[in-house]
Amino acid sequence: MLCMFSPWDPILRGFFLPFPKPRNLVLSCSKFVKMRNLILFLFLFLLFGCKGPQSAFGPESGTASKVAADEKGMLAIDDLFSGKFRMASFGGIKWRKDGRHFTMVNHGPNGTGIISFDAADPKPEGLVTPDQVRPDGWKSPIAIEDYQWSPDESMMLLYTNSKRVWRQNTRGDYWFLDLDTGELKQIGRTLPPSSLMFAKFSPDARFVAYVSGHNLYLESLETDEIFQLTHDGSEDIIYGTFDWAYEEELFCKDGFRWSPDGKQIAFWRVDASDIGDYLMINTTDSIYPFTIPVEYPKAGHDPSEARIGVIDLQALRTTWMDIPGNPRQHYLPRLQWTRPDQIIVQQLNRKQNQLTLWSCDPATGEAKPLYKESDPAWVDLVHMDITSPWEMLDMPVYDNALYRLTDKNGWRHLYRIPLNGTPAENITNWPHDLARYYALGLPDGTGYVNASPDNAMQRYLYQVSMDGSFATRRITPGQFQGVNEYDISPTGAYALHTYSSATMPPSVHLVSLPDHEVIKVFAENKTYLEKLQKEVKMPEVEFFTVTTPDGIELDGRMMKPWNFDPSKKYPVIFNLYGEPAGQTAVDQWSSFLWPVIMTQKGFVYMTLDNRGTPSLKGREWRKSIYRKIGVLNSRDQAMAAKEIAQWPWVDSSRLGVWGWSGGGSMTLNLMFRYPEVYHTGVSVAAVANQLYYDNIYQERYMGLPSENMEDFVEGSAITYAKNLKGNLLYIHGTADDNVHYQNAEALINELVAHNKQFDLMSYPGRSHGIWEGRGTTRHLYTMIMDYFVEHLGNGIE
Repeated sequence: MLCMFSPWDPILRGFFLPFPKPRNLVLSCSKFVKMRNLILFLFLFLLFGCKGPQSAFGPESGTASKVAADEKGMLAIDDLFSGKFRMASFGGIKWRKDGRHFTMVNHGPNGTGIISFDAADPKPEGLVTPDQVRPDGWKSPIAIEDYQWSPDESMMLLYTNSKRVWRQNTRGDYWFLDLDTGELKQIGRTLPPSSLMFAKFSPDARFVAYVSGHNLYLESLETDEIFQLTHDGSEDIIYGTFDWAYEEELFCKDGFRWSPDGKQIAFWRVDASDIGDYLMINTTDSIYPFTIPVEYPKAGHDPSEARIGVIDLQALRTTWMDIPGNPRQHYLPRLQWTRPDQIIVQQLNRKQNQLTLWSCDPATGEAKPLYKESDPAWVDLVHMDITSPWEMLDMPVYDNALYRLTDKNGWRHLYRIPLNGTPAENITNWPHDLARYYALGLPDGTGYVNASPDNAMQRYLYQVSMDGSFATRRITPGQFQGVNEYDISPTGAYALHTYSSATMPPSVHLVSLPDHEVIKVFAENKTYLEKLQKEVKMPEVEFFTVTTPDGIELDGRMMKPWNFDPSKKYPVIFNLYGEPAGQTAVDQWSSFLWPVIMTQKGFVYMTLDNRGTPSLKGREWRKSIYRKIGVLNSRDQAMAAKEIAQWPWVDSSRLGVWGWSGGGSMTLNLMFRYPEVYHTGVSVAAVANQLYYDNIYQERYMGLPSENMEDFVEGSAITYAKNLKGNLLYIHGTADDNVHYQNAEALINELVAHNKQFDLMSYPGRSHGIWEGRGTTRHLYTMIMDYFVEHLGNGIE
């Protein structure tokens, strides 16, 4: 997807990842995403730099790129990367089955271990020590990156030595640890290092299954024998995992599932042999350049063919699910077992406006339709909310039914889909959107969801009845005004609660439910906030709405310089995203202080959410952008900017705009379509031509080029490049496997053809996040800062 980025991603990594030559190891930006568990995403990517703890105003003496602050309270670029302002955090827990205990990785001075907490008396206790995970003959323990419990919680699989595949580190080494005996042994030890993916215990914990080299394997924990279950896996024929587009746009990574009785394994087989290769060129890691091919289906080109098979582990026989429809004109993005004789497979058509749930017999392959849903625009598989896990999740199963969030009635509600084929029913029928669900089908017949019916910029916990016997009711207390997120225990008795707002940094509490009593505070960040308030001149953070001439009301968020004077005129910088994958005007803290520096230099820093962004404003708000990306969203932003330009303290001759990825595309559209409004723009990693982006994302929101090519042309910024009048800085990494560098070169050619002068920065060997290489992130933000200061002026008038 056209992602948003956490500006801290490169800082957290802090190393250069050169191009790997094998084509399956590449090369993308790191996410978000949840993106979020990996780096906690925050899931707020770069454009959420506009939400934040940000600081002050005041012109800086000397050059714009000066790195040392001359005046007390003024931030410098170096302050962003020095660790000077570092928040406390707590997360990455795993609840145990009893719903009372939880565990997490502990990074200690002697290595990594795992600690445990009792929610009733939450004191950390050692569960796995570094000494327990030091293999015989090793000087150091293994570095635990993740772990999973066996079904009876007596054993663990430990994940370590991970390597990057596409966006995330999904291949590595696995070690088996028996907590009772202390036995520690490596899984798949005869296979190449860091090649195992998605290892999972069988239900009886006698076996482990995993993927290596695009094939499925089974390993006996009793005999250590390894059985290869598929044999023709390759770069093109992929078992148990997915190609680039499936992972990027449908969040598909782990491609196999054990049956509940452990006698079968269901898996995906992806045939990418007809997918075209986009050739990345590495010119810096050797004397002679070399290419790295990435199988990447562009808009208008057929996707990979996907099939679902089931291996009978006793007969070693594979049965293929007989799901109707041309496999190259449909997607199979989800499967789950509901019982040993039933698999539910979700199927989307090529345009992604029809969803079918198929009930499949694993023994015969027979598929029967269970549920169908359609939408004139698109059907959401994952809801891009600021609180949602952008992950490959099963639908909850409770009381012989599946549960699904859908906005098919105009609002995003929770529907019960009976497994016996009777009609689905809405169990949260209120005139508001749900943001997401957390835990459904709890022992008391309730569930928990996130929503914010009165303010689309905030989020709160609500309790729902699984049978509709009581109205949805709010659980989050009133003092937590802002964005609230939860990790709820399996029994629903406890939750880890994370809260922040625009003026309050994150705090993490262990709470009991449903009374929401705080049991323990794990992170509060009072000291961090006090340090900011003492050492940094904090900006004013305000929320506002603006109504365009079209009658559209947009939510906005702005930061004003600390010494804002309404009698003076200020330049404004808009930081935006504007596509269906991101909401930016939210009442949530951001730790990235770069926008603070911009307010110190005399800018007001704003963000707006146009129609098409995933705000909790109903289906029509979100899906009105269908076939109008680049058109409707840019008009909303520009019309709102025109209204803001009339505010008495705004200098309408100095309006700037910038964004990354989808926000970079929006920046180009605004600079080209509305040159009379925006005077300076910085576009990072933008899609200049929608036909250059991947088919799953672009066709979901725009339709098929074969049916409505004119919409792709009209929505592409490159079509209007001839209208550029202001100052444009275009930035792109040459190793961007998400938004390819061909977008930059095509745009350059078009601007040159019309004699439009502009500025260009290409980062060699950098991916979509532009974080690889020593000093890259610091250089990038210094450059953007200097560009706005140079072209929009330093200070106020």
